Amino acid sequence: MADEKVFLRAEWRKLAMANYAVDPEILKPYLPIGTELDFWNGTCYASLVGFRFVDTKVKGIKIPFHVNFEEVNLRFYVRYNDGQNVKRGVVFIKEIVPKYALTFVANTVYGENYETLPMKHLWKTDDDFQTVRYQWNKAGKWHGMELKTELSPQPILPRSEADFITEHYWGYTKLKNATSEYAVEHPRWDVYDVINYDIDVDFGKVYGQQFTFLNDAKPKSVFLAEGSEILVRGGRKIQL
Repeated sequence: MADEKVFLRAEWRKLAMANYAVDPEILKPYLPIGTELDFWNGTCYASLVGFRFVDTKVKGIKIPFHVNFEEVNLRFYVRYNDGQNVKRGVVFIKEIVPKYALTFVANTVYGENYETLPMKHLWKTDDDFQTVRYQWNKAGKWHGMELKTELSPQPILPRSEADFITEHYWGYTKLKNATSEYAVEHPRWDVYDVINYDIDVDFGKVYGQQFTFLNDAKPKSVFLAEGSEILVRGGRKIQL
């Protein structure tokens, strides 16, 4: 594809991922037209993901005060058969960022469900471990996730759970009478083994009452991906 079709270039770094088993019936109302839920070993997953955008360029331009920033999202996994290939993608319940302009562009260009909230992060490296923390403030409460991990990343094993979670290269959004599709490109990532973690999120208040059950749920897995340079290509509408 030609460079002019690239909408965004950036780095996604230190992706903290908490992965929950969920009842597929909870996610079906969010399914974009033409997609179906994607399962790993019979389990339907939703993931809470926090990370940093670094060195961000929109259509090749760095927008002042919008180059480096946090994002936290709640997402799930889908498949789409375009008649030639089965594409594995993600659908976002909500994406949280600290800048209003980001929310405006994402919601209007891609039809995503972004929300602007105060955010902060911590990346700290000690002698034997690293700490990665992402926090966001909603309704007067700081919600957050914190991971303490080993210092050396390891390659993701093919056909592993981490492979399933990270190797989805399409984004799908539910629109009125249509589906938005866009491609996300990046190399395979390495991951850090997690020593311990803490998740303090009121999922009901942040994502809707149907997700309150996650307040007391234990993730099936938690890991930290190092991330890489990424690019997002311009989207298209699928009308069925």
